[in-house]
Amino acid sequence: MGSAYTPGLTVSGDTVVERIRRLPIKGEVLVNQGDEVSHDTVVARAMLPGLLQTIRLAEKLGVEPKEAPGLTSLKVDDPIEKGQIVAETKGLFGKFFKAQVESEYTGVVESISEVTGNILIREPSIPVDISAYVSGTIKEVIPEEGAIVETRGAMVQGIFGIGGERNGDVRVAVDSPDQVVDESHVSASDAGKILIGGSGVTLAALRKLNEVGAVGLIVGAVRDVDLQELLGYDIGVAITGQEEVETTLVVTEGFGQLNMAERTFKLLKTLEGRRASLNGATQIRAGVIRPELICPIAHSAEEQVPEHSGNALTAGTPIRIIREPYFGRLGKVTGLPAQLQTVESGAEVRVLEAVLDNGDTVVVPRANVEIIATS
Repeated sequence: MGSAYTPGLTVSGDTVVERIRRLPIKGEVLVNQGDEVSHDTVVARAMLPGLLQTIRLAEKLGVEPKEAPGLTSLKVDDPIEKGQIVAETKGLFGKFFKAQVESEYTGVVESISEVTGNILIREPSIPVDISAYVSGTIKEVIPEEGAIVETRGAMVQGIFGIGGERNGDVRVAVDSPDQVVDESHVSASDAGKILIGGSGVTLAALRKLNEVGAVGLIVGAVRDVDLQELLGYDIGVAITGQEEVETTLVVTEGFGQLNMAERTFKLLKTLEGRRASLNGATQIRAGVIRPELICPIAHSAEEQVPEHSGNALTAGTPIRIIREPYFGRLGKVTGLPAQLQTVESGAEVRVLEAVLDNGDTVVVPRANVEIIATS
């Protein structure tokens, strides 16, 4: 009998995670295979060319373009400082009514043109560093590009998130997975921390989290109107993760107010006080990216990594439905009919039977669910 497969979210207390850390352009890799790294270790660095700036020399001196190069002592590749005099006219009788031009930029002379009378200045290169993001071991070096970091520990993937990569200590802010995070759950001491909530979060709490400098929040759900109010715009279908927020948000269940799954909440509680990495970047379409929390945990060399069943659907597999009318609902697979069934759109698709967390039995297309991988 064949297996059915579907995308899944990982909620695991012990798994191996690999993350590719790659520069946007070719550069220098600063680590070696086998090196131990922390989340803030710079694994690779590239130098982006500085901006090219123009000094309109002929225009400023009031001379013909072809005369301008003869009025400066600068040559190509010469360094130049802001405020440095780059050229001056001889003036009347050699000393009256001289015109001087000062550089508005610091950099290196890239060209001096007789055609335009301009001097082009290349500003200093801009370093671009890529950190390890998670503490672990360099599994592989990608020459001139970056490295693959491997770590072992707990991992929780969400269904949606905003905000980029952050790192901080985990603090559980509520007592149960059905509690909403409000202002009273946030204090000044939460600066630099990742908070764990329950079924949702108020707009006031979201704002306070950003004000105190909390680096992250994981909750069951969030209201889309609150997100729009917080960001000042409506999030479209493009990838998230570039939002200008102090606090990265990861949602585990959906939108509105939905209790965080019991198993997810229990796992996150075990991480209280531990250092973790968080990323809210999300992309649902091709090249799926899930928001995540990764918490490395030390293990002895003798311990074996638990085997996982991958993304195979079988009876009893925990799932989350990701399409209406049951969006965000949790359940377990009870049956996998082999025959195709016709859905409302008229298409014939493979379906599965599941019992939801409230006891309802439903039949949904297999493409409308994702596995919640647990260990």
